Amino acid sequence: MPTPLPTGPLVTRDTLTAELRALGVEPGEILLVHSSLSSLGWVCGGAVAVVQALLDAVGPDGTIVVPTQTGDLSDPALWERPPVPEEWWDRIRATMPAYDPRLTPSRGVGVIPETLRTWPGALRSAHPQTSFAALGPRAAEILDGHAPDCRLGERSPLARLEKLHARVLLLGAGYDTCTCFHLAEYRIPSPLVRVGRPGADGWETVTEVSITSDRFDELGYDFERDRPVVRGTVGAADVRLFPVADAVAYAERWLALHRSREDEVPAGGDPAPARRGRGPRT
Repeated sequence: MPTPLPTGPLVTRDTLTAELRALGVEPGEILLVHSSLSSLGWVCGGAVAVVQALLDAVGPDGTIVVPTQTGDLSDPALWERPPVPEEWWDRIRATMPAYDPRLTPSRGVGVIPETLRTWPGALRSAHPQTSFAALGPRAAEILDGHAPDCRLGERSPLARLEKLHARVLLLGAGYDTCTCFHLAEYRIPSPLVRVGRPGADGWETVTEVSITSDRFDELGYDFERDRPVVRGTVGAADVRLFPVADAVAYAERWLALHRSREDEVPAGGDPAPARRGRGPRT
């Protein structure tokens, strides 16, 4: 039986750039991009063409930022996708390589962020579990100083993006992937958790705010209903564009009202809000 031909649309670097510009992406701006390559259609050039189009859309003065999380650098006791035998845990903790921003691949965030991470000139932040990569003239300003005990809070690139009036581009991705909502978790009462990970001197633990993407899809639905969100289509993908600051401010109010966590006793950290790949319980 012959292999069926792919269904459209045929997407190229040029069509992506034109559609991003038509959506409202502006030259010189900063974009935090959450993406799904498969949602776009048949992309000539794959993730490379998408990164090229994003750079074309913001121009030489713009900056593209993507999450490059590494949720597998975490306590094996919390892994569920898949779990590992308990008798392996101590050996895994003792031998897991420490995070290296140049070498450690991202996990669970898709091929587009990983492609940008390895792009010539790209920079990556220092957090060993929730790093971001960026490409453009403001990359260092956004990424420098990502504190090792602040996954997605005030000393992370998210707070810098908020202050720099960056916008979020959901390129075929849903609100459940929207990392800037996590910044709001640091500004409302949330439980603390001990987070384990490999360090330069062996296994280490830090105390962190517990983060979870639970109900982010509902939060996004209400945000889009109540606040201006640019909606459109790029390729075959549904796309949304909105300011980081607007999303964080709305999430602070929404989470405090709809998802109180003050009395929660978490079983463990959630260093990788991403849905795919090995990671701890959420």
